[in-house]
Amino acid sequence: MSQTHPLTTTAFELPGYRVVKNHGVVRGIIVRSRSIVGNIGAGIQSLFGGNISLYTEMCEKAREDAFAQMLAHAGELGANAVIGVRYDATEIAQGITEVICYGTAVFVQPA
Repeated sequence: MSQTHPLTTTAFELPGYRVVKNHGVVRGIIVRSRSIVGNIGAGIQSLFGGNISLYTEMCEKAREDAFAQMLAHAGELGANAVIGVRYDATEIAQGITEVICYGTAVFVQPA
């Protein structure tokens, strides 16, 4: 399964496919922090208001990596699809955030 796998959805079914086997919950977890240099750069950006692109890029990369780990976990179990995909984030300590991507790994066949 690759990061752009078309058989992932936030829904609990895939139109045109039927679930043949449920492999259970799969997840990808990333813990990230911004370097001191990145925090200084983001602090300067915040002085001018608007989107703080340094943090946006960090968050997007963390979600992308968590999604890729989830797909790898699903592939290890023999799944060819993941349904019910969700993201969650928790601040573990000041400036350190956990991002988790999870869903249900399934094997599907065309209906």
